[in-house]
Amino acid sequence: MKIALIGYGKMGKAIDAIATAKGHEIVIRATSKDILTKEALSQADVAIEFTVPETAYENVLKCFEANVPVVSGTTGWLDKLPEINARCIEKKQAFLHATNFSVGVNIFFELNKKLAALMANQPQYNVWMEEIHHTQKKDAPSGTAISLAEQLLASVTRKTGWVNEETSQPEQLSIISKRIDPAPGTHIINYTSPIDDITITHTAHSREGFAAGAVVAAEWLKGKTGVFTMSEVLGF
Repeated sequence: MKIALIGYGKMGKAIDAIATAKGHEIVIRATSKDILTKEALSQADVAIEFTVPETAYENVLKCFEANVPVVSGTTGWLDKLPEINARCIEKKQAFLHATNFSVGVNIFFELNKKLAALMANQPQYNVWMEEIHHTQKKDAPSGTAISLAEQLLASVTRKTGWVNEETSQPEQLSIISKRIDPAPGTHIINYTSPIDDITITHTAHSREGFAAGAVVAAEWLKGKTGVFTMSEVLGF
């Protein structure tokens, strides 16, 4: 494939290395200083977008205008996703957004949903979350943590919403965010009771898992039309 990399920070470079090793050609390596044009984007079979919340929305729209399928891993702009999804369908384009492309994390998502369903009628357990990332992580909580929280809240209805701090309010789901170098990403779900605790944890050792998953998603998305998720890519 010919791939446009929109965002060329640490993640973009990791994706570049994996995609190139698999025989793909990188036709655009765009940093925040570069201006994306329809003509340039049209060279690509698919775009992979890892930038910042302030630019993600416009970047995705530019890919739609260029008729290029786009995989986006930028977090912190989830409020605009419904609009992007609608525009994708309207324009008959292809779009796949994920808060995390790691195969391991997507398995962890499924474990989280299953455990939350089991704990739905166990009010003796309080549940809270923790996420740890490197100090360059711009958003808190992480997009992955928000995805985990939303999955959990769908089943554990004694919690009515999440807050990004410790809380004494029993109806609030606490997400504690820590920024410690060089942590690529750790997510912890804790269920605690006076009798025992149940904890599930995913710890990333490097960015390779995220980057490899993004390339797999791009390979899968090429030639399709519609809005998709990693669950469909991985067959969950």
